[in-house]
Amino acid sequence: MVKRFSGLYTGPYFDPSTATNITTQLGTHAYLPCKVKQLGNKSVSWIRKRDAHILTVDRYTFIADERFQAFLVEASDTWTLQVKYVQARDAGQYECQVSTEPKMSHFITLNVVVPKIEIVGESDLYVKAGSTVSLRCVITRSLEEPAYIFWYRDSERVLNYDKSLIDIRMERVGPDTTIGTLLIYNSRREDSGNYSCSPSNLDSASVMLHVLNGEHPAAMQRGKNSASPIPGRWWGHLSAGLGLAACVPPRAVVAAVLTLAILAQALPNS
Repeated sequence: MVKRFSGLYTGPYFDPSTATNITTQLGTHAYLPCKVKQLGNKSVSWIRKRDAHILTVDRYTFIADERFQAFLVEASDTWTLQVKYVQARDAGQYECQVSTEPKMSHFITLNVVVPKIEIVGESDLYVKAGSTVSLRCVITRSLEEPAYIFWYRDSERVLNYDKSLIDIRMERVGPDTTIGTLLIYNSRREDSGNYSCSPSNLDSASVMLHVLNGEHPAAMQRGKNSASPIPGRWWGHLSAGLGLAACVPPRAVVAAVLTLAILAQALPNS
């Protein structure tokens, strides 16, 4: 039986309501719809525009990348290209092509949103033993809430079996923001290490935690702007100068000490 066409078109045509832009998140699945009316016995192909690679023809896949697949939703006359576990390089234009003469094409742009992940604060965190540590992992530009956020210490999964010692929380605080929190109660020296938060299907962020037993962080790490000590070879000169302190006004002594220190820095090493 020959299918009869009715209306304005006498052959295949694209439904004008078909999307031209699809936005998805890194690591999720993308679905690109192509709604073709009155297709008849014609074929539908999906082509990646950046390299002109034929991805699918009808239900057959012509690329080695198994993430790509096309299927037909018959009730809506829609051929959908599925892209699993979307990567940043998948962004770009895709062509839905119908095998008419001349060929008909509908283009859809795939936009890939890459969430931002960071642990609030400095990359090195110093705390006193016995204090409560709060590590906050903030995920922004996230269209979908992650299914989970795992925490690791030196590559070993952190588990909250005893909530009096460790508590792990996750909260959606906005349309595109999720916060994961790791609480360590009564922190100990052995809690020190490299902590990382790892949301589902996303990269991770990390922080180095130092739990100190009375030490001062400055004693462990010297900043670039720390004052330089006076070279030892000039100490004798300073000692001699200080010996005159009894008969020289205090301001003059201070000035002499500063002058010798400046000379020590300016003169070349002997």
